[in-house]
Amino acid sequence: MSSEPNSSLLERVRSPFEGPNTLGNSNGFWLAFGVGVLSLALYPVLFGTYAAGERAVFLVYALLGVSLCFVWGFCGILSFGQVAFFGVSGYTFGIVGLNVSSYTGVTLGIVAGVAVATLFAAALGYFMFYGGVRDVYVTIITLVVALVLKTFMDQTAGGEWAVGEAELGGFNGMRNIPNLAIGVGDIGIEVSRAMHYYVALAALIGVYLGLRVLVNGRFGYAMVATREDETRTEMFGYNTTFIKLVTFTLGGALAGLSGVLYVTWGNYIDPQQFAITAASMPVIWASIGGRDSIAGTIAAAIVFQWIELQLSGEWALVIVGSLLVFVILVMPEGIAPRFRTFVLDRQSSSEPATTPATTEEVTD
Repeated sequence: MSSEPNSSLLERVRSPFEGPNTLGNSNGFWLAFGVGVLSLALYPVLFGTYAAGERAVFLVYALLGVSLCFVWGFCGILSFGQVAFFGVSGYTFGIVGLNVSSYTGVTLGIVAGVAVATLFAAALGYFMFYGGVRDVYVTIITLVVALVLKTFMDQTAGGEWAVGEAELGGFNGMRNIPNLAIGVGDIGIEVSRAMHYYVALAALIGVYLGLRVLVNGRFGYAMVATREDETRTEMFGYNTTFIKLVTFTLGGALAGLSGVLYVTWGNYIDPQQFAITAASMPVIWASIGGRDSIAGTIAAAIVFQWIELQLSGEWALVIVGSLLVFVILVMPEGIAPRFRTFVLDRQSSSEPATTPATTEEVTD
């Protein structure tokens, strides 16, 4: 008797996070999710605060990958410009944080960084989508925007390229960016090392769960419908241009949040964050993990950053590139969706086949 109320309570708790637009709606998935979160949470305890502080960037970049997975996997917008919003947010935070002292400046920097990235994404998206730009041309424009920003920021060396106390630094980058903190005046909380790791982890988990709720709601259904058949979706009365604009803007905001977490992790940012290699990495993570699987993208981002750390240099790029080609040829939907299909096929094959009983069988 007592198990039924507990079961119904668990279903009510899980209900907002589950739906046809997300992979993983079973007890086994949520058990694996809990184990994964616990493992990440115990990393500083098992490997020390220094190692956790260094690896916090894995979670930050995973959040960047999620920003692309959201706009590409659920609305069909392949953007190479997530690093543009990432970098703009990071530079904005640095400018505000270096010019406004105390905890107030850092707190304002967080808000300003995310806000500028969001507005930048909204402006770019408005001119693209309401200007009739579609499909591969969106991809080209977003990549060009990132490369233009890199070219411009490379030329900003010298004292004349400074905003108040913040020198842009050109290809040498902006240095001495303050740590992550929240407060007013001299009263606040500063976050560094292992605490930064936990903040990045909390942000990643919060964004993941929030996006599961969003994509399984009414707006999420409209996003997926736009991805599948934009013309038919318009015939049903949906404003697909607005849907794409909102999705693109939210993706820019998520990339901006990851940019703030990045610059407060390393206290530094340079124009390489806009480079074509950096722009392609979120696409690789989403392609391999599964562009319509948020969890798969997160896992791919973390695993491949670990591979790059262990190998470094060209070997890491060779392995990642080879795996990308393999996945595209063999499982173009990505590893996570293919794994889910494999598990479902195994479950269906293990169930005993039921055939209608004949008259003789019933009689016997």
